[in-house]
Amino acid sequence: MLVHQRTIKQPISISGVGLHTGVTTTMTFKPAPINHGIRFRRIDLPNQPMIPALVDYVIEVARGTTLCVGEAKVHTVEHVLAALVGMQVDNIVIELDNVEPPICDGSAKPFVDLLLAADFAPQDAPKDYLIIDQTVRYIDEQKGVDIVALPTDDYRLTVMIDYQNPALGSQHTGLFNLEKEFIPEFASARTFCFLHEVESLHKQGLIKGGNLNNAIVIADQDLPQEELQRITIKLGISESLVMGKNGILNNKDLRYKNEPARHKLLDLMGDLALIGAPFKAQILAARPGHASNVEFAKRVRKLYQQQALVKKYQFEKKEGVVFDINALQKILPHRYPFLLVDKIIDFKIDEKIVGVKNVTVNEWFFQGHFPSQPVMPGVLILEAMAQAGGILLLNGKENLDGKLAMFTSINNAKFRKPVFPGDQLILEVSLLHRRAKIAQLGGKALVKGELVAEAELTAAIVDRYSQNEKTS
Repeated sequence: MLVHQRTIKQPISISGVGLHTGVTTTMTFKPAPINHGIRFRRIDLPNQPMIPALVDYVIEVARGTTLCVGEAKVHTVEHVLAALVGMQVDNIVIELDNVEPPICDGSAKPFVDLLLAADFAPQDAPKDYLIIDQTVRYIDEQKGVDIVALPTDDYRLTVMIDYQNPALGSQHTGLFNLEKEFIPEFASARTFCFLHEVESLHKQGLIKGGNLNNAIVIADQDLPQEELQRITIKLGISESLVMGKNGILNNKDLRYKNEPARHKLLDLMGDLALIGAPFKAQILAARPGHASNVEFAKRVRKLYQQQALVKKYQFEKKEGVVFDINALQKILPHRYPFLLVDKIIDFKIDEKIVGVKNVTVNEWFFQGHFPSQPVMPGVLILEAMAQAGGILLLNGKENLDGKLAMFTSINNAKFRKPVFPGDQLILEVSLLHRRAKIAQLGGKALVKGELVAEAELTAAIVDRYSQNEKTS
């Protein structure tokens, strides 16, 4: 796989009809600078708003993936994104003068050809690969969906589909070498649907631009010719319909024996582009769809944001340590004698954090609490929890530099056992709820696995000010 970022050398355009909306759109690929990422721009709207190709902006997953920022939407982005992933393009602007990219022939191949014609320009910056070093899994038992990412040093996808429909049956496929296999084996796999779905999709306001030249229709029910004629008139299809002897409406030839499975892999590629970074992992997907792809992408993006945060503050990789004391002093404003966390040993962004405070007899507070029987004050155990909670509020979505987590309330505080010199305090803090600038946290402090204190904490994110600003 490529090591350096790349964009395209020159703008290039394509026009056509959108699959679901039926609108005519001209789409233009344009070069973009390093670290720009993939962004759509609606040039037909006031101020030409940009929409980053990130899972954070997904609002619809009904038979396609829709992105939205404010009033600006772009429908059915997955085929375009799959082409960009397949061609390993990192930075690009995709301009559209309407709400949906052209469907063309229902595959990613027309967009691949467009990118090849524009040619590629290497950029003087390394790719920001997400190295998936742990198992990430999404399961939807009701729909039989199971998607898992496993650590590996390359980009690999394996997909199995099973619609429990005799017209299609079970199929599987796999991509193991992006550079060698994507164009000849997957780029030209077309979108598909079942005949029994056609009228329902049309009633939902979908497939307005669909026809037998841009979608495979699998004939999964035996309809008389007069019923086919009725569907033809209702959907405004110009060509006559016949039940296919090969299982495909109008006997259209498949480009691959397992073309539906290959298209599902293509959709998965496009949806996983919304993670926002190229990744190295083995993805195994059983019965994937846009909804499950997006939920899985959200989990992997969290991992990416977490790794980016760790890299920002923790320069030296240490086994069993997420943030050491040097990193903590970059994150927290606290200093001696009030920095009460020594290291972070576990961190799941927007979920939980585990910190460690080694309690020694040299702690300043033992001089007065109590000289003859030193016990760590309960209020300082809560402060240690609060400091770990402040680190948990880092989520990579907003810039917290120049901010402070000021704790506004403590509820249900309970102190179960005393903490003595020599104890190692394990601080477990979970995010209970977050809204705008307010966060609610649940904290526990343990020694040797036994609960010594617990509380619910509420914090407000406020601007950090200097002493000069405070007194001026």
